[in-house]
Amino acid sequence: MSGRGDEAVRLFSMLESSNLKPDYVSFIGVLTACNHAGMLDRAKDYFLLMAETYKIEPSIKHYSCMVDVLGRAGLLEEAEELIRSMPVNPDAIIWGSLLSSCRKYGNIEMAKRAAKHVNELDPNESSSFVLLSNVYAAHSHFEEAIEQRLSLKEKQMDKEPGCSLIEVNGEVHEFVSGGRLHPRSKDIYHALDDLGMALKEMG
Repeated sequence: MSGRGDEAVRLFSMLESSNLKPDYVSFIGVLTACNHAGMLDRAKDYFLLMAETYKIEPSIKHYSCMVDVLGRAGLLEEAEELIRSMPVNPDAIIWGSLLSSCRKYGNIEMAKRAAKHVNELDPNESSSFVLLSNVYAAHSHFEEAIEQRLSLKEKQMDKEPGCSLIEVNGEVHEFVSGGRLHPRSKDIYHALDDLGMALKEMG
């Protein structure tokens, strides 16, 4: 994965050396690449470069990349502070990203705060209950885990969503059926749509 990050950095440097200036989309691309390659310092440098040198105001997408890269690195307090200090209104996805990182690193109190924000911003998003329940269960807080499952049922959500875990390059990703809290949920759903179309064409 680091090879792809290095390639993204190389291409970005070529862009800067040309007559073209990096734009909003260019920075999303390089921040995402740095995120998945674990290049924390590079991501921080690009985030500052965007605002200070190119005068591009970061959007919620840029902030989401940074929160995710900080969370993956275990810098949960810094990630939460970034959410609270950013000039744009946070959405359920960015809080969901922090919630996922809290599960990985076992920060129960922060997970509770993040889940609360997700529920306030998107009351119909059931995956936050499952993720918080899993945070509790992973650290033997079984009573609290059960309470989250009961809260899910009390909200009369149609069906308790299924949950699956996959490991990619040593990193565990958690997916909840119908959930849209994963930082790349839009890309995932687009890929699924493309796959579905390809399967239909194959008969």
